[in-house]
Amino acid sequence: MLGERRGGPDVSQYAAPARAEDLSRLPRTYIDTGSAEGFRDEILSYAGRLSEAGVSVDLHMWGGSFHGFDMTVDHAAVSRASSATREESIRRALDR
Repeated sequence: MLGERRGGPDVSQYAAPARAEDLSRLPRTYIDTGSAEGFRDEILSYAGRLSEAGVSVDLHMWGGSFHGFDMTVDHAAVSRASSATREESIRRALDR
């Protein structure tokens, strides 16, 4: 998406949410990642920053899983568990 702008100073916080300085007004957030995800550390850092800002965060790390595991191997048990957990989180968030 960012192409040559990746990592540059002109990338908006809307394109790279981890760059946002004030996260306090963001809504409840669901984040999941695989433990073998290339962006895992950034994901965990962002989840921590959200939590520190007072945002309710549902964070799940799926052991041994890689980027896009739930779409690439959708029939695997971990993929089915991930999808079910995400769907339940959405149901809870909308049940207000």
